[in-house]
Amino acid sequence: EDSPELKYMHLQRERLNGYLPSRRSDFDALEIPALEDKTFASQMGGSKGREVSTTMAFVRILNGLVKDKALGKLVVPIIPDEARTFGMEGMFRQLGIYTAEGQKYEPVDKGQIMYYREDQKGQVLEEGITEAGAMSAWIAAATSYSNNHVTLLPFYIYYSMFGFQRIGDLAWAAGDLQARGFMVGGTAGRTTLNGEGLQHQDGHSLIQASTIPNCRSYDPTYAHEVAVIVQDGLKRMFTDKENCFYYLTVMNENYEHPALENVPADDIVKGMYLLNETQGDKGRVQLLGSGTILREVEAAAELLANDWGIGADIWSVTSFNELRREALLLEREAFLNPDDEAAKP
Repeated sequence: EDSPELKYMHLQRERLNGYLPSRRSDFDALEIPALEDKTFASQMGGSKGREVSTTMAFVRILNGLVKDKALGKLVVPIIPDEARTFGMEGMFRQLGIYTAEGQKYEPVDKGQIMYYREDQKGQVLEEGITEAGAMSAWIAAATSYSNNHVTLLPFYIYYSMFGFQRIGDLAWAAGDLQARGFMVGGTAGRTTLNGEGLQHQDGHSLIQASTIPNCRSYDPTYAHEVAVIVQDGLKRMFTDKENCFYYLTVMNENYEHPALENVPADDIVKGMYLLNETQGDKGRVQLLGSGTILREVEAAAELLANDWGIGADIWSVTSFNELRREALLLEREAFLNPDDEAAKP
């Protein structure tokens, strides 16, 4: 420490305003609302006969977080240009779209309640048709806990076909940088034809997400699954301080969401749980599915029971990727400890 070389280096760092770039490895933990809080509880009781999409369930959770007295100011909604597709235009009026110089024009929808309102104090980042720019904004917010010592809760929602397929390297960089936040791939699932045709029919972004070790990815079907995953993700990243970020797909197909007496939150997070059962006296099968395809699995179970008398256990697989990771981990442990009894998933 007393050498001329180190003295010179320390002096130069002081002249450059400190030791930059630098990363803080710790931050103040946040208190995340429990599943029983109204933000999440509103999605746990089913849709009560109404047909809604998981996109709408997610947006309602996001709106609840924005209104939370402790967390609301930390939430950063990020959208390339699809806010109205996702039903998020209410945030334009409520929060405003951030712009450094304020609104410089009169938007064509100024006469509407939820017009395109830009504001220097806006909270929504609406980046236009630039997934790379929106993802870069997400990375900046998702690493702010370390770089700026200001913990933010970024939610980047976009057409899922334009996520990992376009900005895969940036998603990998986010993992390297220990980003914390949510990437949300909308209009996923391939069960509805979106306005611009086949270019939006994503069914493979989850495979690409699996290549990033600290990305926890999910493909939920029902609102209660979305609520459990978002609450668990917030707790893991910002209370337990796990080095991970989350990716989940949401759909624009509308259907009724069930109300479960006991929601198996732990199993939903692990990746798979028993959703329902049908009865039959001519055999029994195990059926499983994820995302909107689970709806067809449920229809298949009903057909088997009614037409052929075959019962079924219906498993909702919220994350094939998490199941695979658990299997690989247990396989590795068994390989390294051949004398021990192999653990079961």
